Amino acid sequence: MAGPAPTPTPEAAAPKPAPPRNQALRMLGLPALPRKLPSRNWMIFWTVSTAVSAAIIYDRREKKRAIARWAHAVEHLAKEPLPNGLAQPRKLTIYLSSPPGDGLRVAQDHYTEYVKPILAASGLDWEFVQGRREGDVRAVVAEKVRKLRKSKGEAQGDDTDSDRPPTKEEIVEAFRKGQGIEDYAGVLGDVVIGRHTWKEYIRGLHEGWLGPLAPPPEPAPLPTPPAAEGETPSEEKKEEEEQKPKRPPQPRPHNTVNDYPASSLPLLTPAELAPAAPIREPHILGFLNTPTRMRRFFNRRALADEIGREVAAVCLCTHREFQQYPDPESPEELQYEQQKELAWEEKDWVKSVWKEDEPPKDGAAPTETTEKIRARPIVMDSRLASRMRRFEMTPEEEARARQIVVPEEEVEGWTKGKLRQLFRWGADQFKPKQTGPLIGDDVE
Repeated sequence: MAGPAPTPTPEAAAPKPAPPRNQALRMLGLPALPRKLPSRNWMIFWTVSTAVSAAIIYDRREKKRAIARWAHAVEHLAKEPLPNGLAQPRKLTIYLSSPPGDGLRVAQDHYTEYVKPILAASGLDWEFVQGRREGDVRAVVAEKVRKLRKSKGEAQGDDTDSDRPPTKEEIVEAFRKGQGIEDYAGVLGDVVIGRHTWKEYIRGLHEGWLGPLAPPPEPAPLPTPPAAEGETPSEEKKEEEEQKPKRPPQPRPHNTVNDYPASSLPLLTPAELAPAAPIREPHILGFLNTPTRMRRFFNRRALADEIGREVAAVCLCTHREFQQYPDPESPEELQYEQQKELAWEEKDWVKSVWKEDEPPKDGAAPTETTEKIRARPIVMDSRLASRMRRFEMTPEEEARARQIVVPEEEVEGWTKGKLRQLFRWGADQFKPKQTGPLIGDDVE
C-alpha cells in the first residue's frame, strides 16, 4: 500500500516573482529590454553594419558640405549685373570624354556631381564638348582654333570653305553681329575633366595653332577584295551597308607631333591663350582594385573639396602661368607643368589603352584609324607652352572660402530634414494665431 504523497514545500510551490519592469517603458507600451546581450555573430553583424553606414553617411554629408562651401564662395558673381541688355555673360567651355574602358555616362555623372553645382551657383554660362571616342575632343579643339585664325584674317591658298553652307553657329554669330550684340570681351576659360581629355586638349591646341588650315589630302581608297563565286551582288551590297559606320568619320589631324619644330606660329597668335583648369577624374576598373575603389568611395569628401577649389578658381578668374620643373629622369632637362598634370591617373587606366591597334586581316574591309593620343606622352612646343595659363585659387580667396559656415539644413539627409519639418510644424500649432485683421507688416 502506497504511503501518503509528500506535501510540497512553500519554496517549491511559490512561483518566482516577475522582474520589475521599467516604468517609463511600461507607460509607453514597450516590452522589457532583454537581460542579456545578443550572440557573438549578431554583435559582429550590427557592429560592422553600423560602422559602414556611419562612414557612408558622414562622408556624404561632408561631401555636400564641401560642395556647398565652394558654391557659396562664388554665388556673389551671379548677383553682379551685366553692363547693358545686349551684353553677353562670361562663357566657359567644358571638355569631357569617356574614360578609358568605360562610357561617356561616367564622365557626365562625375561632372554633374562635383562640377555643375558650383558653376550653377556662379551664374556663368558654359557650353559642352563631349567625346565618345579617342580623338573627338582633339578634333573639336583644333577646329575651334582654326576658325579663330580664319576670323582674324588668316587665309589659306586653297580655301575650300567658300562654297559650303554656313553652320548653325555661324548663322547665330551673324545674327548677333547684325543686332549689335558683342561677345564677352574678358577672359573666358576651359574646364578639362580627366587626364585622358587633357591629353587630347593639348594635342588639339598644338594642331590648331601649328597646323595648316587646309585639311590633309585624303588617302587613296584601298581596293576591295573580289566577291566569291557563290555570292550575289545583292548579298555583297547588303554586307556593305552593314559595314557602314554609324557615326560620321573623325576628322584627320592636320599635323603630327614631329611637325612642331618646323611649323611656324601665326603672326596673329595672342600673347596669352585662354586659361584652362584640368579637373581630376579618378576612374579605376577591375575586381582586384576593389580595395582602392572602396578607399576612394569612403573619402569622396576630399575629392569634392579639391574639385570645388579648382572650379571656384575658374569662376573667380584667377590664373597664373604654367611652370617648368626638372625632369625626374634627367634633372638637366626641364619638364613643362602641362605634361605632369594629372599624370597619376594613367596608372589606373585599363591595359587596352597601351595596346597598338591590330592591322585588318586579309580580305577584311579597312576600319577607321584614329591617332593614339592617350598612350603617347604629351609633347609640348615652347611657343605655345609659354602662352598657356592655368586657373588657380589665390590664398586670400581660399581663406575667405574656408571661413564660410554652411547651414546644417543644406547638408542634412532626407530623414533628418523631414523630422525637422515635422518639429517645426508641431511648434507652429501651439503658436497663437491672429484672428483679427492684418495690420502693417503682416499684410503680404
